[in-house]
Amino acid sequence: MSKKWPTRSQRRQFFKILSKKEKITFLAFFLLFLFSFSFLLLNFYFKNTEKVPSKGGTFIEGVIGQPRFINPVYANSDADRDLVQLIFSGLMKYDENLNIVPDLAERYEIEQEGRIYKFYLKENLLWQDKTPLTADDIVFTIRTIQNPDFKSPLQANWVGIEVEKINELEIKFTLKKPYGAFIENCILGILPKHIWQSVSSENFAFEPFNLEPIGSGPYKLKKIKQNGSNQIKYLILIQNPLYHAKKPYISKIEFLFFTNEEELTKAARKGKIKGLSLTSSTNLGKKWQNYSLLLPRYFAVFFNQESSEVLKEKKVRLALNYGTNKQAINQKFVDSPILPEIYGFNEPSLQYEFDIEKAKSILEEAGFKDEDGNGLREKIITKEPAFKFTSRLTKGSEGKEVRELQKCLAEFPEIYPEGETSGYFGEKTKQAVIKFQEKYYEDILQPYGYTKGTGTVGKSTRAKLNEICFEEPDEVLALKFSLATVNQPQMVENAELLKEQWRALGAEVEIETYSLFQLEQDFIKPRNYESLFFGEVLGAIPDPFPFWHSSQKKDPGLNLALYENSEADKLLEENRKTSDSEIRAEKLALFQDILIEDVPCVFLYSPDFVYAVSKEIKGIEIKKITDPSKRFVGIENWYIKTKRVWK
Repeated sequence: MSKKWPTRSQRRQFFKILSKKEKITFLAFFLLFLFSFSFLLLNFYFKNTEKVPSKGGTFIEGVIGQPRFINPVYANSDADRDLVQLIFSGLMKYDENLNIVPDLAERYEIEQEGRIYKFYLKENLLWQDKTPLTADDIVFTIRTIQNPDFKSPLQANWVGIEVEKINELEIKFTLKKPYGAFIENCILGILPKHIWQSVSSENFAFEPFNLEPIGSGPYKLKKIKQNGSNQIKYLILIQNPLYHAKKPYISKIEFLFFTNEEELTKAARKGKIKGLSLTSSTNLGKKWQNYSLLLPRYFAVFFNQESSEVLKEKKVRLALNYGTNKQAINQKFVDSPILPEIYGFNEPSLQYEFDIEKAKSILEEAGFKDEDGNGLREKIITKEPAFKFTSRLTKGSEGKEVRELQKCLAEFPEIYPEGETSGYFGEKTKQAVIKFQEKYYEDILQPYGYTKGTGTVGKSTRAKLNEICFEEPDEVLALKFSLATVNQPQMVENAELLKEQWRALGAEVEIETYSLFQLEQDFIKPRNYESLFFGEVLGAIPDPFPFWHSSQKKDPGLNLALYENSEADKLLEENRKTSDSEIRAEKLALFQDILIEDVPCVFLYSPDFVYAVSKEIKGIEIKKITDPSKRFVGIENWYIKTKRVWK
C-alpha cells in the first residue's frame, strides 16, 4: 500500500523541484494563509472575549491643604475627610446614587416607631492590624464623640442617643424621639477601641495615630512623607487585604498636597496628578474628564431681621428677590432649600422670577423713594411723640399733664426759674405759662388777637408745647445694609454682582469679606451680620430642621436667617419623625411654600461639585455626593489596567 503523505526526505526536496516563479507563488499563498488564519483567530478571540478591569496601577490625587486628623472623630478639613473616607468604614455607607446601604453592618432593624435601631455586624470583620472588629468598637466610637471632653465636631449629631452592645455582633441605639434621618448618622467611620481606649481626652488630639491611622476601609496607610517644616509632602495608601467587601482594583493611591488651586491645576497640566477637585469646570485638556456631581447644597443671602431695620420690612425682602437676576450668576439657580433635582420633589408653587420693574414698584409701595435723585432710596418715618398735651389746663388743675407741663417749662429757666414739678397748677406755673405764651406770641396769641398771655393752656398753647417739648423729628430709613461673605474669589465676584443688581433698585450694599474661620467665629456664631451670603449643605435624607427651625436661631444651630414660623416648625418636626418618603415629600412641600412666602432670604444657586480625573481612570459611576470626600464612593470599581476574559 502506498503512503498518502511524502516522507521527511521527500518534503525536504520540495523547494528544490520548484522553479523560482513557483517558489514565489507558493510563499505568497502561504503568507496569505497565515494572515487570514491570524485574522480569523483574532476575530474569534475578540468576539468571544471582553475587556474587564484588572488589578494594579497607581492613582495620584491632588489636594489643597494638609491632613491633621485622619480620624473620624475629629476630621474637619477636606484633606482629613478624604483620607478618612478611604481608610475607615462605618455601619452604613452611601452608594453611587446617594442611597444609604449597609457597610460593616449585615442588616439593621427599626423598632418602636423609629425610636430603636438595631444593627447586626458582618462576621469575621478585621482591623487592618488583624484585630477583630466588634460591637465594642462601635460603642467606643460613639461614646467618645458624645463625651464633651473630647470636643468632637460631631457631638451635636449624637446628643441624647443611647448606644448599647447586645453581643459581639449586635448594637442597639435608643433615641429619645423618632428621627427619620438617623440612619445617615451611621455612615460615621468607626475607630479601633484597642488603639484608642487608653488615650485621654487631653491627649486625643495629639496622639500619633491621628496621622498613623488603623482602619477597616478599602485602603490602608503605607507611607507618609514630611518636609523640613513638618508639612506633609505626600502620603501613600495601598489596598487593605483584610477589607470586608469588594477589594479595589487600583493597587496604590498617592496624595500630593498643595497650598492653592493655582498650584494644583499646574500640577495637573504637567501630569503629576490624576485627580483633583475644582471650584469650576476648568478645562485641563483632552486627557482629562470633568465629572459634575450633584451635591445637596445651596447658596443664599440670609437676612438677619434682628440686626437690620430695613430688612425687617417684608416688602424690602420681596423686592430684593424680584430684583435678583439669578441667571447672571451663571450657576444652576434654585428657588427652594429642598433642591427638587436631588431629592425628586416638585418645584415650589411660588417663585420670584426676575422682574426689576415689579421690584421697584414694591419698594415704592413700601415708601422707599429716591427723592433727591441720587439713585438711592430712603423712607421717611414719622414718629409719634412719647407724650402729648390734650387737656385744657388752668390754675387749680392737677395730675400727669400738669407735671409734664412743669417739666417742659422747666427747660426754659428764664420762663420757669423755680422748675417745680409738683403736678399742681399754681400761681408760679400760671406765670410761667404767661411768659411762654408771650415768648411765642406770633404762634399762640396773635392768631386770636391777644397781646398778653392768659396763663391758660388752650389749643394754640398746647400745640406749641407739643411741638417744642415732645415732637420727635422724622426718621430717614435708608435702603442700605451690609453683606458679609467668605473672602474667596467666586464668592466675592457673586457678591459684587448682587451689589450691582440691587444698586439698580436703589439699594446701597456694603460688602464685607472675611476668612472662613473669622466669618464663622466672629459673625456667624454670634449672628453678627445684617445679611450673609453663605452656603448650607444637606444630607442624603433631606432634613432642613437645623437650618430653618426656630430652635436653631442661635449657635450651634444653623438658622442663619433667624427665621421663625410656628407652622413651619411643626412641619419640620413632623418631617424629622417619619421614615416614609411620601410623607416626607408632603411635609417638605408644605414647608417650602410657607418659607418662600415669608422671604427670609434670597435663594440663589446650587453648584455641582466638579471633579477632574485623568481619562486613564475608568469605572467612575458616582452621580450624587453629600460632601467632597464622598467622590471616592465606589472607588473599589475604579480601574486603570484591563485584561480580556472569555465571555
